[in-house]
Amino acid sequence: MQAFTYNALPARVIFGFGTISQVAAEVKALGCSKALVLTTPHQIETGEQVKASLGDLAVGHYTNATMHTPMSVTLDALAEAKKLDVDVVVAVGGGSTIGLGKALALHSDGKIKQIAIPTTYAGSEATPIIGQSETDAQGQTLKTTQKTIKVLPQTIIYDIDYTMTLPPQMTVTSALNSIAHAVEALYAQEANPVHSSLAEQGITSLARSVPSIIKNSSDKDARSDALFGAWCGGTVLGAVGMSLHHKLCHTLGGSFGMPHAEVHTVILPHAVAYNEPYAKVAIGRVAKALGVENAAQGLFDLAKDNGAPYSLKELGFKEEDLEKAADIAAKAPYPNPAPLEREKLLQLLTNAYNGTRPE
Repeated sequence: MQAFTYNALPARVIFGFGTISQVAAEVKALGCSKALVLTTPHQIETGEQVKASLGDLAVGHYTNATMHTPMSVTLDALAEAKKLDVDVVVAVGGGSTIGLGKALALHSDGKIKQIAIPTTYAGSEATPIIGQSETDAQGQTLKTTQKTIKVLPQTIIYDIDYTMTLPPQMTVTSALNSIAHAVEALYAQEANPVHSSLAEQGITSLARSVPSIIKNSSDKDARSDALFGAWCGGTVLGAVGMSLHHKLCHTLGGSFGMPHAEVHTVILPHAVAYNEPYAKVAIGRVAKALGVENAAQGLFDLAKDNGAPYSLKELGFKEEDLEKAADIAAKAPYPNPAPLEREKLLQLLTNAYNGTRPE
């Protein structure tokens, strides 16, 4: 066995059906008494249910969590939190809401603690990573990422009931978003046997769950599989470094406003095909976890066969922006199995734009 280093992140995880009933006890366990519930405008009703579960511990409900965590929204929410003397946020939702919770913890210098209640499979709740976006004087939006233990939620409550109504297409894209975390963990520089095993479990659980959920969105076993897989994906994302796939997705999301999970879904097969010649063993493990011969094709088919988008074109990306995206992706050096060559990156993006099945 090769030498490795393993670091475990501190986390309290509660997983099951009906676990939302424990949220008030978890707030008290953190030594907190003034909770601000966070949601997007689309999940106000769900947030109100959590607020009711908190009882007198809830002091407010902020409903404007936004994709890519814009700094303007963070400052607005922070002002609300200060006004209410909040000591803990309860983020209910997907990556946008959990991202806002992390931003509030970061920009309050740790005075605000976090409880995350995920309703998608994004996995952000298990990571010490935050992505934030800001618009400069020229109107250009740039997304930056930061890795710091300051943004890791103290507690994660996985309540499978809260994922039962996740729409089928969102289920597929969210699951593939999480699979992307696990895939890149397998060829990360910091890869180790513990996280690699967890990554394979996550890929298998998510890939198995997707067709079952598409067939019957109320399949409790499949929903449980998917949420467990999401925890696996988030855990490995937080523990080891990510590579080309995540860099491309942050470029397309932060600089071009592309939707997060959908971009992950479209890019992943092409990033895997790009890296495969330089990471044959790791990508072989991806194929085995998927139950297919070719990992890149298997990921492409998993999306397409289950009704998810499989081209940047259908997401509204402009063909004339492909060159600019390749320039941004090639600029800053970052660890990746395959060498980062601008023209090859452009070809990758072109294939993703056209929805071409990897060879």
